Amino acid sequence: MTGQSRSQVAELADGMIATLRNGWQVIRTRGPNQVQFWLIALAVGIVAGSAAVLFRNGIAALQTLLYRTDDVAHLHSWAGTLPWYWVLCIPIAGGLVVGLILHVFTPDGRVRSVADVIQGAALHEGRVEERAGLASAAASLITLGTGGSSGREGPVVHLAAVISSRVLTWLKADGVTGRDLLGCAVAAAVSASFNAPIAGALFALEVVLRHFAIHAFAPIVIASVAGTVISRLQFGDVTEFSLPAASFLQFYQELPAFLMLGAICGVVAGMLMRTIFAAEDLANHVQARTGIPRWLRPALTGAMLGAMAILFPHIIGVGYETTSAALTGQLGLTQAILFAVIKTIAVAITIGGRMGGGVFSPSLMVGALTGLAFGIIATSVFPDVSGSTALYALAGMGGVAAAVLGAPISTTLIVFELTGDWATGLAVMVTVSISTSIGTRLVDRSFFLTQLERRDVHLAAGPQAYLLALFRVADVMRPMGGERSPSEEACWELIEAGDYVDAQSTLEAALPAFDRTGAVFLPVVQITRADEPPKLLGAIYHVDALRAYNRALAATAAEEHS
Repeated sequence: MTGQSRSQVAELADGMIATLRNGWQVIRTRGPNQVQFWLIALAVGIVAGSAAVLFRNGIAALQTLLYRTDDVAHLHSWAGTLPWYWVLCIPIAGGLVVGLILHVFTPDGRVRSVADVIQGAALHEGRVEERAGLASAAASLITLGTGGSSGREGPVVHLAAVISSRVLTWLKADGVTGRDLLGCAVAAAVSASFNAPIAGALFALEVVLRHFAIHAFAPIVIASVAGTVISRLQFGDVTEFSLPAASFLQFYQELPAFLMLGAICGVVAGMLMRTIFAAEDLANHVQARTGIPRWLRPALTGAMLGAMAILFPHIIGVGYETTSAALTGQLGLTQAILFAVIKTIAVAITIGGRMGGGVFSPSLMVGALTGLAFGIIATSVFPDVSGSTALYALAGMGGVAAAVLGAPISTTLIVFELTGDWATGLAVMVTVSISTSIGTRLVDRSFFLTQLERRDVHLAAGPQAYLLALFRVADVMRPMGGERSPSEEACWELIEAGDYVDAQSTLEAALPAFDRTGAVFLPVVQITRADEPPKLLGAIYHVDALRAYNRALAATAAEEHS
């Protein structure tokens, strides 16, 4: 190559680098256009899918190391052959490590989950805590690898949200772009975890974003497909569960049985969720009364789980071996009922004891066991008009999971894609619809939204309830001394009467104060010390608060219907 040719190549390379830099600067300052965003969604989908695969492989590697088995698909069968002290000690050690991780890297010692992702989408422009999120992913991996009785999908969803949050920070994206990219990451993670691209996309829309806006659909599907491809490159194009060939609906006369199963699944889902919340409340009470350090709480939880696993090793991990046994009819009636009860208790102990993991896989297992138990009874009472018990187990699996997640559409599709059985659609759809209608009325619409409600984050009622929390009073008030601000004398009269709002509060507190007092405006004060008078900063007018609220409602409606 001549010197002139080298010079031309160097100039071309310099030009390409400059173009890329300029393009990146434009994306960061003006936001990505549609084509650019699709490419970003593809990249995020690949990264989130890879993270899901690595998380799953990490759990398997840790289980292989600690439980000394090469076949983690049959972990609980192998664990039943180990010495009792080994089964007891592994969860204790895992809980101790989890407690230390959460104590050091989170402000409250709590594992982040799908509920935090939903909150990030609604209130924080699609962003979640990154430091606490990474610590939660590590805690969940150790929990599941050391015998915790929970699911791997919830941690993967939050890990994907951490990835999208980091990208959003680089892009300096606004709320709409942030939520859309969060949906892309979640879809890719769910798709990679379940090998279920359709369900992954719908899960992101139905559960996390909680709308089906057209503008979000294409990039979310792109990311979901990317996550599925990553999963299939690693694990192959295989379903998680295999059903017996005879799992089909025999007669339409059998459909009323699935209506009954749906009602039972709704009640079981409600009991599962309420048991988890009761366990958490009890653990909080015991910790407060005894003064147990928060870093020790997961270790004590591990001790309880290890003691249970000595007698019931099927509670270890996500429980897919037991779920598969239920779907193939390998368990009896007594076993199905007993295992469902024990699994519910184990999940409640794990999550209430602040170890890591999610609730989706446990709800699949409890649902499959519930459906199997119902199917054994139904097919024995009406053998002439009944299909196989496996069909009832499949429908029950979808019924309980859909009610727990509050997501009938995506859960139905996940069940189909997990099993590859699309011929049983009527039975599953009937069961899921009834169970969701009942289960979501026993809590605040879903397990995740109830978790948020218990933290005083009111998302279950919709945007008209939670949008008020987005506006600080200090951002809406009129400062003192302005043209349209009230006189200080009028403000102090209201303050002396006890009618004022704190500058750090939100419209969620201010609007009820207007309704209570009937005032046109309320003074905004800063309270420094209890023994000092408040500092007058300004006044918030009722009309200004309503105007800000209406703008937020209009923007939300525009996003959800665009």
